[in-house]
Amino acid sequence: MSGGNEGRSEGVSTRTPKLRLEPQGMEDVRVYKLLTGVVVPRPIGFISTVSVLGVPNAAPFSFFNALSHRPPIVCFSAALRDGCDKDTVTNIRATGEFVVNVVTETIAGAMNQCAENYPPDVSEFEVTGLTPVPAQLVRAPLVAESPVNMECRLISLTPLPESPYTLVLGRVVLFHVAAEILGENGRVDFTRLQAVGRMAGNKYTSTREIFTMEYDSFVQVRRAR
Repeated sequence: MSGGNEGRSEGVSTRTPKLRLEPQGMEDVRVYKLLTGVVVPRPIGFISTVSVLGVPNAAPFSFFNALSHRPPIVCFSAALRDGCDKDTVTNIRATGEFVVNVVTETIAGAMNQCAENYPPDVSEFEVTGLTPVPAQLVRAPLVAESPVNMECRLISLTPLPESPYTLVLGRVVLFHVAAEILGENGRVDFTRLQAVGRMAGNKYTSTREIFTMEYDSFVQVRRAR
């Protein structure tokens, strides 16, 4: 006779009482902590732009993801700061272009520095020592130290309803990918990429530990051609 543990997952029991938390009655900071604590890990959109005066900017956003591969579309949202757009959104409004740079363990510290509130005439590249490299199709610079850069053209800037956030949609028009991170069949080798994801608060996570399950989305994409 079995011990009755087959098929059970470790962790929180399904019988554990759950709190009912209505966001309408919660303080904003509590909602933020809850949402960013359970939607994890989140990819980091390390966005580089350039101002109309030619000042390069780089800033990280943890509300970031990919939405489509045909065409390739990415998105991120940026909150107002002191009632005004952040420099990233201001620059994108003016130029209609930006670059997404993948954050790795090597540049995580510099990325974190870029989150500080610098004046518009100060370049985060100069502050952090990251290297701006001219893009080919857009005016925004690439972060040279990132192994993957995505040149993007703006699709839309949309203020989210009842929110201080603006949703930015961009179409990837050119990928820059370090050859050493690519494995078989065009797959990215996660152990070589060493990407970093955002957890809650000031916590981050790496993608070194990977496990496999039966479903393969790559195969499904090929079948959909």
